[in-house]
Amino acid sequence: MKFRFLCSAVVFLFSAFSVYGQTPNSGSVEWPAYGNDPGGMRFSPLKQINTANVKQLTVAWTFRTGELEHYKGTNADEKAAFEATPVMVDGTLFFSTPSSRVFAVDAATGAPKWSYDPQVYLRQDLSEVTSRGVSVWPAVGDKTAGNTAKRILIPTLDGRLIALDAKTGRPVSSFGKDGTVDLRQGVGNISVTSPPAVIGNTIVVGSSMGDNQRFNYERGIVRAYDAVTGKLRWSWDPIPRTPTDAGFETWKGPSATQTGAANAWSIISADAERDLVFVPTTSPSPDYYGGERLGKNTNANSIVAIRASTGKVVWSFQTVHHDIWDYDNAAQPLLFSFAQNGKTVPAVAVGTKMGHVFILHRETGVPLLPVQERPVPASKIPGEEAHPTQPFPATLPLLGLQKPEAWGATPEAKTAAQQRMASLQYQGPFTPPSLQGSIIAPGNVGGINWSGMCYDPESGLLITNVNRLAAVITLIPRAKLAESVQNDQELMRAETGMQSGTPYVMKRSYLFAKDEQGIAMQTAPPWGTLAAINLKKGALEWEVPLGFMYDPRKYPETKQWGSINFGGAIATAGGLIFVAASLDGHFRAFKTSDGSLQWEVPLPAGGQATPMTYQLNGKQYVVIAAGGHAKVGTKLGDYVVAYQLP
Repeated sequence: MKFRFLCSAVVFLFSAFSVYGQTPNSGSVEWPAYGNDPGGMRFSPLKQINTANVKQLTVAWTFRTGELEHYKGTNADEKAAFEATPVMVDGTLFFSTPSSRVFAVDAATGAPKWSYDPQVYLRQDLSEVTSRGVSVWPAVGDKTAGNTAKRILIPTLDGRLIALDAKTGRPVSSFGKDGTVDLRQGVGNISVTSPPAVIGNTIVVGSSMGDNQRFNYERGIVRAYDAVTGKLRWSWDPIPRTPTDAGFETWKGPSATQTGAANAWSIISADAERDLVFVPTTSPSPDYYGGERLGKNTNANSIVAIRASTGKVVWSFQTVHHDIWDYDNAAQPLLFSFAQNGKTVPAVAVGTKMGHVFILHRETGVPLLPVQERPVPASKIPGEEAHPTQPFPATLPLLGLQKPEAWGATPEAKTAAQQRMASLQYQGPFTPPSLQGSIIAPGNVGGINWSGMCYDPESGLLITNVNRLAAVITLIPRAKLAESVQNDQELMRAETGMQSGTPYVMKRSYLFAKDEQGIAMQTAPPWGTLAAINLKKGALEWEVPLGFMYDPRKYPETKQWGSINFGGAIATAGGLIFVAASLDGHFRAFKTSDGSLQWEVPLPAGGQATPMTYQLNGKQYVVIAAGGHAKVGTKLGDYVVAYQLP
């Protein structure tokens, strides 16, 4: 069994990188897509940097975008997060800033080649100010485009899709209207924060929108455009609108067809060989009350396989039934080859905010590892009907905070945590929101968030960083809102969502308090980890704390407590996992086989982004965007930093 798995992994690894015209021994090994390959494995065959020499890494070059200066006169710096992962093709690094500006720099030196500013109006009401990157068309290895010049595709915060000439940075006039497609036309006030999927001559793009303001939000449609002309090829609405639409019967109530969202704001994966794209959908609107959309809500909170050439749904797998917890599918579906019963099976791995990992057959959506429907608590909110069961992976470990325990850095802090938790409702996983206030664990930041997973085909390890943070959700009857504001001082400080069109306003906070340290956690550590699942064994291989949140001079044990984290990890054939993400502002490398820390350096600003690596002129580089995350309070900046061996 081990020998057969090793052979299939090696064959897959060789064929994957042969498709892109790259081998570890070539002078140039690119990183041509957000997750390196279109299926988001985030694995590199490079091993020049390895466990024996990673401690010698030094800064090769630093590039600054001037982004903070760009925010002057706006409040963009209150929401901005530099979450981009650069791509590298033809010796050039391409990336976007939170305001959707695009830069091309020399991959060897960091010297600027060109920049493009789409002139996003930053004073408009934007839910997020971020961009996770750009896409390249045609995809590396795709010969169907002929001699057409390479294009860089940037979706913008104000709902545009722009095609730029990769050599000059100028808009391609033949694409859309003068290089631009208006994604808001016929849809409404949407943004796009993730790079589109590229599959042949088709570009597939989702959308991002604010949460919890009303139940009839914009439609979360997914659209495909011709990569050459920008013409619309197809669109797909995850919410069934007519009785003839599949799954219509699972959306119940007279207002169900008016529900919005269930959009795909994260990364869409592509399988050109099978003509499939894999779309991660989210919660219908609003996130925390589903009385206007009773039922299972098919296609929301799902991984949906769509035929790229036609827009027809091939299969759909739902990770949460009738979501009332903001459990979006935030992570990119990860496409890989799975060894089962002596055969290599095309698979997709799905990591969720609940800390669940599902392994599905890529062609059918059928689980390759068992999934169980388990009973979960009922809702006591008038008008709400929580789904009686939810899907759980039956054999794989559950990640994230599954059972919160009160904690404090001092006895007084622990007592306060115990008192707060005792005042709230908690009935285990999928505890519904309540009038009293409910502990939701894992919370809406995960588990596994947009940071996603990476896969090392040589070891068979699926690696992900994990948040262990509980949310507190309270529903306030709209008729009693004025009274609640007067009597609840915390309400003025917490996140609120009006959820217009429903009987309830949502209040969201988290199980932490504020003290002289900033965040004072109220649940037991670790609060953030890096974990590896051995898919050959179906077991947790290792899990280690990731980063720290408290001052190590006052709390020496803080490095064992981990940190809330945003930004993913990558794996390399050098036996290393590279990840930043934590709130302490460090970039780290861990040993793939056992999770031991091999290297760490401070970044010039927060590293809430996924790194990447490439080889140019025989030298391997590791690159990360370091620009911080305003909403979680890490240091803002405008840096892209490259590391190399001396």
